[in-house]
Formats: sequence, C-alpha cells, structure tokens
Amino acid sequence: MERKDTARLIGVALLLGSLWLWSWLGSGVGVAVASFSQPAAAATAPGGRLVVAVPAEPPQLDPTTNAAAAIDQIVNHNIYEGLVMIDPEGNIVPGLAESWEISEDGLVYTFHLRPGVKFHDGHELTAADVIYTFERNKDPATGVPHPEYYEPIESIEALDDYTVQFTLSRVTPHFLAILGLGDSIILPAGAGEELKSRPNGTGPFEFVEWVPGDHITLARFEDYWQEGIPYLDEVVFKFIPDPSAALAALLAGDVDIVVRMDAAVALTVRETPGFKVISGPQNLVQIMAINNAREPFDDVRVRRAIAYAINKEEVIQGSMFGWGTPIGSHLTPVSPYYIDLNWMYPYDPERAKELLAEAGYPDGFEVTLKLPQPYALHIKTGEIIADQLSRVGIRLKLEIIEWGRWLEEVYENADYDLTIIGHIGKMDPAADLSGYGPERPDYYFRRGWSNPYLDKLMELGATTADFEERLKIYAIVQYIIAEEAVNYFIQDPHQLVGMAENVHGFEIFPIYVADVTRVWKE
Repeated sequence: MERKDTARLIGVALLLGSLWLWSWLGSGVGVAVASFSQPAAAATAPGGRLVVAVPAEPPQLDPTTNAAAAIDQIVNHNIYEGLVMIDPEGNIVPGLAESWEISEDGLVYTFHLRPGVKFHDGHELTAADVIYTFERNKDPATGVPHPEYYEPIESIEALDDYTVQFTLSRVTPHFLAILGLGDSIILPAGAGEELKSRPNGTGPFEFVEWVPGDHITLARFEDYWQEGIPYLDEVVFKFIPDPSAALAALLAGDVDIVVRMDAAVALTVRETPGFKVISGPQNLVQIMAINNAREPFDDVRVRRAIAYAINKEEVIQGSMFGWGTPIGSHLTPVSPYYIDLNWMYPYDPERAKELLAEAGYPDGFEVTLKLPQPYALHIKTGEIIADQLSRVGIRLKLEIIEWGRWLEEVYENADYDLTIIGHIGKMDPAADLSGYGPERPDYYFRRGWSNPYLDKLMELGATTADFEERLKIYAIVQYIIAEEAVNYFIQDPHQLVGMAENVHGFEIFPIYVADVTRVWKE
C-alpha cells in the first residue's frame, strides 16, 4: 500500500473515531427564537443617506427566480423578509412569523404571522401571500433556482388569516434553515414577472429606482412593522466592479461603504485615517469546480492530481493577503457539521505528476478555466492556481467572462472545463450539499459524476431529525466528496468591508446579504 493511501486510511479512522466528540459539541445546538439585538445606536437621531458600493449588478431583482447572489445582497433583509430570518450569529430567529410550532412527528409546521405587517404597495400580509409564495416555489416551471428545497412540502393550509400550516411528506430537519434563505422571501399574492424589475416586499426599505449600469435606490418604508428602524432615510447601492474605482470613490467620499472589498484595497483603507475595515468569515465556499463529464476530468486520478498540485496557503495569501480560512469540503467552519479535511491533499507536486502519468498524461494537458467578471477574488485566485498547475504540466487558458454569461454557460448549461466561484452557505448541510446528491443530477458540477452510497447518505441526512446522527452522516458525506475530488475546495474568504469612520452598525452575516437595517451615520 502506498504511503499516501496509508495516510488517508489513518485519517479516516481518526475522523470516524472522533465523531463522539462532534456529537458532544453539537448537543447544545438548537434554534434561537430571539429577535435581532438593538445596537447602542438606537438612541442616535435617525435619518441620512448611505451609499454602498457593491461589486456586481444583479441580473434582476427577484431572488426566487434567479440564483445570482448579487440579488440577495441587495434585496434580502432590506426589501424582502422571510417567515424566519438568519441573524449575524447564524441563529434562526422570528421574521414575518412571530412564532411557530413543530409537531412531535416533525411533519407539521404551524406559523403565526405578525398582524398588521404591510407590503410596500400597502396591502396587509396574510396567509394567502405565504401560500402563494410557496406554491410558486414548488413549481419548477416558474424557474426557481432550487425547487428541491420545497419538494418535501405536501400541502399548505391557511388556518386563519394569520396562521399558516405546512405539512411535509417526510421529516426535513433543515426546513427552517431553508425558510431563512433569500429563496424563501415572502412575495405578495399574484405577483409575477414585474418583481424582476420592481420588487414589492415587507422589508424596512422600499424600492425607488434602478438605473441600469449605475445604481439601485431604496427609501425608508414608513409603515415598517418594527418600530424605530431602519435608521436611514435612503440607501443607494452603487455598482462599482473595479476595486480601484471603489477605493477611489470611498476615499473621495462618494460612497460610505464598500462591501466585499478586494484584499489589497482593504489594506489601503485600513491604513488611511478617517476610514476603517471590518472583517470576518462569511460562510462562503470558494471552489474550483470541475466538469466531471469531460475528459480528462472523468478520471479521478486527474482530479486528485489537481488537488495535490495546488498550494492552498499560497492561494489564500496571494488572493486575500491571509484573510481567509482554508477548507477541505463544501462546508465552512461556520457550520457545526464541518470537518477539517485539509489533510487529505497536502501540497505535493511530485505526487500530482505521478497521478497524471498513471492517468496517461505524463506531459500534462491544456484546458480552459472560466472566471466570472466582476469577481476580482475569483479572477486573482484563478491566476494563482494557473501558475501552480503549470508546474505539473496542466496548462490553463484563462477566459474571463461577464457574470450573465457565466450564469448561462457554466451554471445553467455546464459548458466549461474548470471554473472558480463562491457558493453561499445555507446554514444546513442538506441544502449546502444538495448539488452533490440525487435531487440535482443536472447540477453544473455533478454532471458526469455520481456515487450511489453518497446518494443514500444524502437522503438519510435530509430526513434524520437527530442532530448527533446527522453529524455522523455528514462527516462521511464530506469525506466521500473530498476522496473522489469532485471539486477542489479552496477557502472561506473573509468578507472585508471598508467604510468611513462615521458609519456604524454594519454587521457581517453568514449568508449573502448587505443588511443596512441598523446602519447609522454620525
């Protein structure tokens, strides 16, 4: 048996043998039912205008019919809300539902809506809006990005105007986590295509205008159900894809905040008087996705060679100046289910060359790496990885394509060899890992790859209520995905947010939002 194989088996034994510790650590994990805490700024006089620079313009503004994270960043929490919400600590807290009960068999969820909540068009939220939203989400014909999230919903019934009951066909322990995602924001009954350009939610800000190529403006919603917030009168999300241009705008006072900053820009902001940087893990899984349906990636030896040929620490230092956490699976340390599998593929270019030769590529090969514009982090990461892979004979042709084209070519049609992208953490492994399971056989990185044993484990994990048992299931799931090198897992890049010193209250969430509800300016 080869040295590397022996090391791998020892690692598996240590992994499975230590699961009792994971069970013990996780025994106290539960669902929080507290509201968001009010910051000290509550006594500050409200008002003012905030300009937030964002790196990407959303393709449209309905998060229930498009997978682009740029939509969630602007509309989730600000314009739209769900029955439950995710707070900055990752807890599930009440949203439009002020409380809920779950039946003993785990199949019936009864939600009690807050009375008096209004949509921005003035009509009151009722159970009819909730039923419309989820019936729409259950229908794949509407183009929802993740219809599998809602497949377990057997029926939805209004017990009265403010009480709605979901009956599930099977135990779904991640159901509440799904309800906290941007996919599950509540829409007004009967709404349709118009939401793509003019959203209508219940959130603290209402839509004012969208000037394509420049900005989206939101205004304080005077009839918002939470008294005293938001603090700001107006928020402008300005599209500035170039990191240098975003920095210049911040230093000139043209914008107040730059979200998802380039690491080099963050260094400059941190050293400039009058400005500050906040940072932290954002529960974003940066991967180099591999098209397993194409040669030579249909050979696991080639995929493993790629893993051995990449120096992860060098990538994190070069792309994020060290502001990143290395990961070895499609979860991040934010998740209680995460296991550290970085040990599986240590940097070993000689081993990579051996595997390539075994697979019939002693001189390497040439393929294309598609990189999404305007995501500077993914482009920089791609450049570093291309240099590393060239050292073992894998020659990458870099093709930088605009975001809409990436969504169509790569995400929808799987027309790619390799790509680098970030996947948003969804607060439960059943949702985070759904792209590897049987419910998404056409998912862009799953085409050409399957594992029947993993399929069974994924089905079991999605229907097992016991937290300790789920820890064990998803530990093995993560191991199988890493062992077969389905994708290459890079890092959870920390979110870097630069701002003027007079801006307060901005928090980093473990989901892809730029929540400005409690932001205020001196």
